[in-house]
Amino acid sequence: MRHRHWLVTPPQLFASERLLAGSVLFETRATEAIRARLTRGALEAPASLCLLGRNRSEHPRKATAMADDSKQHEGGVIYHIPGQEYFSIRELRRHAGVFSLWALGVGAVISGDFSGWNLGFAVGGWGGMFIGTILITIMYLGLTYSIAEMSPALPHTGGAYSFARTAFGPWGGFITGVAENIEYVLTPAVVVFFIGAYLTGIFETPQYFQPVWWLIGYIVFVGLNVRGVELSFKVTVIVTLIALAILVFFFLSAIPFIDFSRYAMNVGVDPATGTAVELPEGGGPFLPFGIYGVLASMPFAVWLFLAIEQLPLAAEESVDPRRDMPKGIMLGMFTLIATGFLVLIINPAIPDGAFKLGSSGEPILDGFRAIYGTGWAKILSLFAVAGLIASFHAIIFAFGRQIYSLSRAGYFPHFLSVTHGAHKTPNTALVAGALVGYLVMLVVWFTQGGEQAGSFIGGVLLNMAVFGAMFSYLLQGLTFIQLRRAFPNIERPYRSPFGIPGAALTVVIALVTIAFQLADPLYQRGIIGVAIWYALAIVYFAAYGRKTLVYSPEEDFAVRQREGAASM
Repeated sequence: MRHRHWLVTPPQLFASERLLAGSVLFETRATEAIRARLTRGALEAPASLCLLGRNRSEHPRKATAMADDSKQHEGGVIYHIPGQEYFSIRELRRHAGVFSLWALGVGAVISGDFSGWNLGFAVGGWGGMFIGTILITIMYLGLTYSIAEMSPALPHTGGAYSFARTAFGPWGGFITGVAENIEYVLTPAVVVFFIGAYLTGIFETPQYFQPVWWLIGYIVFVGLNVRGVELSFKVTVIVTLIALAILVFFFLSAIPFIDFSRYAMNVGVDPATGTAVELPEGGGPFLPFGIYGVLASMPFAVWLFLAIEQLPLAAEESVDPRRDMPKGIMLGMFTLIATGFLVLIINPAIPDGAFKLGSSGEPILDGFRAIYGTGWAKILSLFAVAGLIASFHAIIFAFGRQIYSLSRAGYFPHFLSVTHGAHKTPNTALVAGALVGYLVMLVVWFTQGGEQAGSFIGGVLLNMAVFGAMFSYLLQGLTFIQLRRAFPNIERPYRSPFGIPGAALTVVIALVTIAFQLADPLYQRGIIGVAIWYALAIVYFAAYGRKTLVYSPEEDFAVRQREGAASM
């Protein structure tokens, strides 16, 4: 096939080769490749390339790339090479070091130590929950070591989408990005619902006032995130340290009251119904529900680690992501292992024991009540809110960067990635993510009957977020394996000690957890919601988004790597 020449002069086309992506200057190799091909008089672009420059009139309509279809339309997408101004209004600012990254990772997860995990006692007893937590810990170790390797090798804000884009192409990146989008938009919505429930009790406001508490929460913490990355990380460090201090205070306070055999082992099984029953004197079986109880408790153990994987989204705001990101991820993971197992051992070992915790919405608060009595209830409730606030703030940071990265690359509408002129934060993405989360909450609140909507929000939306997370873990494990096998020459400043076997374990355990989520009727309703979210996203991308992709840092890196692998 003969190739049509570009009818533009090189000075016009390459007036700006160094593009500002976030706060990092990078020289796009895509334009270098096009320069070389222009010099030869033939163009073989990796995709259909158009120009989104400042003055489109400078680039004639005939300036289109023609190449064989396998290169021109990878996954049926069309790329655009942006002008410098595209990135100049999408800048981020570097600030975070290891300590800030550690606080962001721990803060995103810490609310899971305060509630959610304990429901596993009702289906697995203490022993089932303990073994289930060990298995989930293995899954997260495989995941975090994998992303600790991938993140400094691909230090872009895209995170999981960026990794999958390089490994599996545009559609693989998009599918992975949507999974994380579901997780990060809905998780803070569920967290702010619980914050509203606590504040309703503390300030004795009527139930119908709860949507106002949600709105206040979003306004305050989206506002803090918009005001600058420095303030975001300062708040993250403060609230994370407060939440950890509360947990340490609880652990120390509980020591005199621990009676493990009586309280933690007080779950039995009703022979007639097969459901959990309380054993007043304790001494129950280690695995009251057998192996099934271990597997059934695994989705609840996820709450002890959910969202630690968000740290790569801060790559372009990290001072030295190639050095600091692996340290921040793994220090955060080991901190969460410590707090998770301490709360799993201590919380059910004091009155009223594992059976009551199996249906509690506030296990740490119940533990404080058992130790200090109910007279301190409001103050103790504020303690519990601190843990929720830490995660709410940190995951708002995450959905802002996640939406920003998908928008900057063209998978989501481009306007969502425009950043604040002074603070260099993704304010548009932050507001958009908050609006979607809040509107979903309002729709549920009013369609489910106002005050009766709590069980739906705490169940279906929560399960949508968890399913999105588990699906993204499955995809990230597969991504790691593919990157190791197909792209061995990518520079890796850090290598996972578990390698491909660790990622494979992550995939297997994620699949088992998803299988038990599918068996739970409440989870099934959440999965329907995930399917609807995916359907809408895929329709948008297939009809429009795939035609507007941009050579962002993530896309530029992916195209170069895949071209290099194909030429070997």
